Amino acid sequence: MDSYNLTNGEHMSQNGYLNNEVAKKQWRFDGIIMSDWDSTYDGVVAVNGGLDIEMPAGAHMNRATLLPAIKAGKVTEATIDDHVRRILRRAVEFGWLDRDQTDPSIPAYSQRGREVALDIARSGMVLLKNNDNLLPFDKSKIKTLAILGPDAYPGNAVGGGSAGVVPFHNISFLEGIANFVGPEVAVTYSSGIPTLSEMADMTAFTTATANGKPGLTSERFLWDDLSGKPAETVLDDHLNFGFEWPTFYSIPSRFRSVRWTGYYIADKPGKYEIFAQGPGEDGQYHLFLDDKIVLDNWKRATALVNHATLNLPPGPHKIRIELRRLYGDPNLRVGILNEASLVKPEVKALASRADAVVVAIGFDPSSEGEGSDRTFSLPPGQDALIAAALSANQKTVIVITSGGAVDMNSWIERTPALLQAWYPGQEGGTALAQVLFGHANPSGKLPVTFDRRFEDSAVFHTYYADPPESKKVKYFEGVFLGYRHYDKAGSKNAFPFGYGLSYTTFKYGNLSVTPQSGTLESPVVVAFDVTNTGSREGAEVAEVYVGDGHARVPRPVKELKGFSKLRLKPGETQHVQVSLDRRAFSYYNVDKEDWTADPGDFTILVGGSSDNTPLRGSFSLR
Repeated sequence: MDSYNLTNGEHMSQNGYLNNEVAKKQWRFDGIIMSDWDSTYDGVVAVNGGLDIEMPAGAHMNRATLLPAIKAGKVTEATIDDHVRRILRRAVEFGWLDRDQTDPSIPAYSQRGREVALDIARSGMVLLKNNDNLLPFDKSKIKTLAILGPDAYPGNAVGGGSAGVVPFHNISFLEGIANFVGPEVAVTYSSGIPTLSEMADMTAFTTATANGKPGLTSERFLWDDLSGKPAETVLDDHLNFGFEWPTFYSIPSRFRSVRWTGYYIADKPGKYEIFAQGPGEDGQYHLFLDDKIVLDNWKRATALVNHATLNLPPGPHKIRIELRRLYGDPNLRVGILNEASLVKPEVKALASRADAVVVAIGFDPSSEGEGSDRTFSLPPGQDALIAAALSANQKTVIVITSGGAVDMNSWIERTPALLQAWYPGQEGGTALAQVLFGHANPSGKLPVTFDRRFEDSAVFHTYYADPPESKKVKYFEGVFLGYRHYDKAGSKNAFPFGYGLSYTTFKYGNLSVTPQSGTLESPVVVAFDVTNTGSREGAEVAEVYVGDGHARVPRPVKELKGFSKLRLKPGETQHVQVSLDRRAFSYYNVDKEDWTADPGDFTILVGGSSDNTPLRGSFSLR
């Protein structure tokens, strides 16, 4: 699928170099290249640029556009034939031309499908921390288990936007754990903190510093730049619109921009959470507190949920929020609450009475999805919830629902056990229960490096550096992303690429590299042994890295070039062989426009993560 953006000055849907030369010729891709939805801009240029199908319909690549171009010699019949053959080739391969595409004998909901979903969820979960072997829980020793947190219920099978596949039944963490432990274990539950909608409705705004009316003054304009006199001025009790019932209400579409003004009166000094949720790419907003900008989503779509923690003195604080429409009816909710008031009072009571605690935190489809970034920090109130649970019970497991790393600095040192669940699909609750209680041994490994701080990221200083109106992004980090960046910088990450704990242990040994010197006419075979040295059956992902310290261009200290997943019984040893071809030792030579391997010595590293490679060998290319 071709994306929306320009690459080297050409829209991807009509980028002939990348579509035709690189994908179809160099990579020998014989499949179909289609556009992202409405990312086609010129039908003739797109057809000649390698696009096979325009989605969701032929707005540009159609008979009216292409037939005159063929007659005029701007598009050849051979080009059209190639696109058609690619489409028909896949139709034949998948049997689309031979049978009905809806087979009622194949159930859409089946036990086999559930088993596949469960296996994927179990395999993907990554155990990041397990001090003193807190996990797996011993079911016979737990009489009461407290499940806390906004991601405990309902289940978050998938992220937002186009990831939003709706399962037949979404098993939440709460439901999965309760079903697994049965009536022998008392399971208690609290969301721990209010929802963002509840936080918005809990926020008390006023129109004046004294004797004001509850709410904010809403000035609504016919133009999207807040210009002229407002066409309508009303009073909004809370800023919580465009979302779900019962808080749903919307601004009439004739108004293109809105300004809210008023005051928030802090009843006591302390830390206050200020947040705004929405509207993604549908609109733009910024929030000012005491005439200083606090949340800015005006020139570019940043996070679906933007928030900040500020120390506020008691008394009134001036509020100004401005919103302008881009598409449709943009949603927006805003809240300001004292951080200490966010954690529900039952949290410490439930946690202190339980034999163990599971705190499910992170994101959901309304806070992490396409069309926007998300914050590195957790959504409002979640850090305070974790702190409350940890202070009440040291046998606390933190479970994160997210598509990547989050800021853990305020609680990671005090957390005995930590599990990354991602968005685990419809069987996520069952999978989590099986992992927590040892019915399944966690075997997931991190596919990315988890940053300790966002400031440590390779893109921190440059991600928003380009003006949004420039339509250009410079990738200053080059090839030094993830573990490559950390190896170069020598700084500390939270958890390295390829990392993941298990309820058993593994040992690597007997490395050999064949041939140890010579050419790359035949693959280089990296062979080694992996032994399960623990007492449980488990799976390990053995990773092979190559280091090139002699290239003529800047290269990473090491790069992942192969891996093998093994399932081993206690005491079992497996011999592993990973073949490395010429590309494993090459870099892309910009001058030659081809892949190049410079003669010299290469380092071969083998282990269980990018930061744990106990085996070290070499290969010399003449």
